[in-house]
Amino acid sequence: MAISPQAQNYNRELVKERRLPFEVLSDSGNQVAHRFKVAFAFPDSWQWVYKDIFKLDLPTFNGDNSWALPMPARFIVDQQGVIRAADVNLDHTIRPEPDTAIEVLKKL
Repeated sequence: MAISPQAQNYNRELVKERRLPFEVLSDSGNQVAHRFKVAFAFPDSWQWVYKDIFKLDLPTFNGDNSWALPMPARFIVDQQGVIRAADVNLDHTIRPEPDTAIEVLKKL
């Protein structure tokens, strides 16, 4: 599964548009991201980047005015709720390879 701060209607569009074979859950207000300590808020001086350059209205997509986003992160949690692996990077262009997750899952 994936978790996104976007409102559920935008997540449904994303799943349909990209034909994702998994569910995308909504993390309203980045509550889960904050608990995992991967949320960050855009300072006022940077909000123009999303508004003017990317033409994205983050408050509309996320359904709140926090101007917060989660860092790209992947957590592998076992059946007892213990985090067995974590990959987090502030740079959204760096993503972990699926093979690393598969290796961790095989060991569980």
